[in-house]
Amino acid sequence: MRRRCMKLGALVTAGALALAGCATDEYGNRLPMSDTATGALVGTAVGAGIGALAASKSAKGALLGAVGGGLAGALVGNYMDRQKRDFEKVLAPELNAGVIRLEKLPGNRLRVGMTSVSAFQIDSYAIKPSFYGTLNRIAQVVNRYGKTQLVLVGYTDNTGSPQHNKVLSERRAGAVRNYLLGRGVIPQRLAAYGRGEADPIASNATEAGRQLNRRVEITIIPVEQG
Repeated sequence: MRRRCMKLGALVTAGALALAGCATDEYGNRLPMSDTATGALVGTAVGAGIGALAASKSAKGALLGAVGGGLAGALVGNYMDRQKRDFEKVLAPELNAGVIRLEKLPGNRLRVGMTSVSAFQIDSYAIKPSFYGTLNRIAQVVNRYGKTQLVLVGYTDNTGSPQHNKVLSERRAGAVRNYLLGRGVIPQRLAAYGRGEADPIASNATEAGRQLNRRVEITIIPVEQG
């Protein structure tokens, strides 16, 4: 299978941009897309996992155009808090069953993470069919709150070579990105990267720990003005 290019600093392709069609308001309702939305979105993951997302001035303009403008001031925290409550409501069965994790991060960010129940099989980037329903509900919420960017980061356990694991982690992030695209999330909002076996959340000394490390984490970042 052809390897997808998801390196740090990768540009969103012209073909993907064409899928956008139109922008959304803060609840995901469609708006006419501005000319700036034809620009490229550049995302850079830094630090352990996702420390920050850096973008050029033109790339930020493209993102702002794609989502119909950014949030400002106190609206940011309120917007993300409401989004978190909606996640908690629609994902209550998954959260209670330990299928996913939902965390509030500094900077008004949210993170949705996979667990051992929803994680990938060894050496596979195929999403488990049992996880489709959860991803559908995640897509419903992120489409309702369209003024955010989603940074998807794939991980592996420590079996296999570092190079193999890097490629596998990129493909895992890409699989989730493609699924969300198929559920209506516009491509300008999505950035996907692979971290290989870096940043384990459990010990790789046991199968249970390795299963937890085979995951994709989605960091949801508010799009702000300025």
